[in-house]
Amino acid sequence: MSVKPEKIKIGTRGSPLALAQARTVRAELGRVAPEIETELVVIKTSGDWRPSDGEARLEESDGGKGLFAKEIEEALLAGRIDAAVHSMKDMETVLPEGLIIPFMLPREDARDAFLSNKAQKIGGLPAGSAVGTASVRRAAFLLSKHPDLKMVPFRGNVQTRIDKMRAGQVDATFLACAGLNRLGLAHEISSILEPEEMLSAAGQGAVGIEVREQDVSKLSVIGQICCNKTNLCVSTERAVLAALDGSCHTPVGVYAQMENEQMFLRAQVVSLDGQQSFYEEALFRVSGLEEAQGFGRDVGEILKARIPAGILS
Repeated sequence: MSVKPEKIKIGTRGSPLALAQARTVRAELGRVAPEIETELVVIKTSGDWRPSDGEARLEESDGGKGLFAKEIEEALLAGRIDAAVHSMKDMETVLPEGLIIPFMLPREDARDAFLSNKAQKIGGLPAGSAVGTASVRRAAFLLSKHPDLKMVPFRGNVQTRIDKMRAGQVDATFLACAGLNRLGLAHEISSILEPEEMLSAAGQGAVGIEVREQDVSKLSVIGQICCNKTNLCVSTERAVLAALDGSCHTPVGVYAQMENEQMFLRAQVVSLDGQQSFYEEALFRVSGLEEAQGFGRDVGEILKARIPAGILS
């Protein structure tokens, strides 16, 4: 039987949403293992301290989404923290050697939320309306159905983007339902997009806990606050993304839902201009992690074979 650690140092970004997620992990660990001391260690990441990028899209900065994880992972590898809390949609599909994400909290709402001063739903926006987003996925998926709208690069944390939109810098924006729920801002939502309208990013709504591979057994107590179904679904989604060689530069939506052992997987790739769209769905019986990842990889490879060269580059 593994010995529980006396203390777990939990690394996190300092944004309000990242802190809310890390505090949830800390509170849940306190509930199941009150004898273990926990400490939050706030680490400033490249994604947080590059104001010179202005309104440039996140994925246009060197490193893309990895900007939010790099320094935290370095602290983990150096032993300055024992575990790192991440939004799974921000994580690259290939992790640094020696690190793994074996733990995920129960998933929040994975859908995208539409926020607007001008309309209750996307279809109500007048032609030429400015929609602010830092996501190539959201921009491409929106253009595929509403080519008359204008996409505007839009950065900042959740509250900053809401404030900018309310101040009239754009007519509408999109945010993840999960983040709004975790920050107590669900009242800001004009409407929620169902997966049929816009497939979410791989891992959206899920919080992962990254650890050193050698410490998985020692930190097995973290598994008591985690969700196996979330792990299976998100691992499947990330396997699709990996098979597509997808990154934050690629407009990919992928969403897995599971009931008992039946997994329903949907994946879609849209060209940046929204003109071309490729979709695949599958139903599969999944009982374990390797099986789930293999299912995701197979669906990703089937989809990739149908996509012309250049769209995924």
